[in-house]
Amino acid sequence: MMWQDLVFLAGSVLSIAFLAPTVRDATANVPLGSSVPSMTIGAIYAGTYATMGMSFSALGSLGVATMWSLIVSYRSPGPHDGPANVVRFVRSMSQQARRSVVGTPTEPEQAASSHSAD
Repeated sequence: MMWQDLVFLAGSVLSIAFLAPTVRDATANVPLGSSVPSMTIGAIYAGTYATMGMSFSALGSLGVATMWSLIVSYRSPGPHDGPANVVRFVRSMSQQARRSVVGTPTEPEQAASSHSAD
């Protein structure tokens, strides 16, 4: 075992401890733009550590990804709970990307242009 494996595990355990109050707080609202990327990065780190033989680091990162997935599922603003929030986030990001490429005005831009025409 490498000492670095234990250092990364310690960092993950701290992250889990710091995320626990957010998971427990039913009034917490964490934007999907923060929580989905954090969940994804945690999962990628877990896979990366596992392929490097750093099993403690992999388990710690998997724990962090799990905490973020709970936040995604139950602490995001909006009407939905559960894993459907990931789908909602991906759909929103693809719509934003499409608007950027096509040049379709966003709702605030449309509202501004309609007010200037008055």
